[in-house]
Amino acid sequence: MALVKAADPQTSSSNASRYCRYHVFLSFRGQDTRKTFTDHLYTALVHAGFRTFRDDDEVERGEGIKHELQKAIKHSRTTVIVFSKDYASSTWCLDELVMILERKRRTSDDHVVLPVFYDVDPSHVRTQTGNIAKAFARHQKTQPLKKVKAWKEALAEVADLAGMVLQNQADG
Repeated sequence: MALVKAADPQTSSSNASRYCRYHVFLSFRGQDTRKTFTDHLYTALVHAGFRTFRDDDEVERGEGIKHELQKAIKHSRTTVIVFSKDYASSTWCLDELVMILERKRRTSDDHVVLPVFYDVDPSHVRTQTGNIAKAFARHQKTQPLKKVKAWKEALAEVADLAGMVLQNQADG
């Protein structure tokens, strides 16, 4: 994984780096990978010296979660999105994905988005088949059509980015 460390926001004079609070923003469905793959990834990033945002460590208690996530996304140099089998069943994850892609489109500071397809086929993400199709069948019954459409477009867009495909392995 080729992530470049961003300059320290307190010492850098460049505009892009000045606002970088985190090197990496981790986006994932906690229920699926928090205690396994994502925890290992987070630990490796931190040990390598990357300031890494993970919601359970960085969200200020008493603060609005959505607002805190928006700030963290805005002030991150790179976003790693861990797609898992049930990622799309979480409306929270899908909203976060839309925020990440909006941030990428709005800025010109080369924000990097790296998808990791963890035990899920990228083509299922792109075309919303398999478990993703099942999740969207449920969402279409409870969510506004405009929101569902935005989620589908975001999944298709991110699945077209160069990323990593990893299989779930019992031995880590």
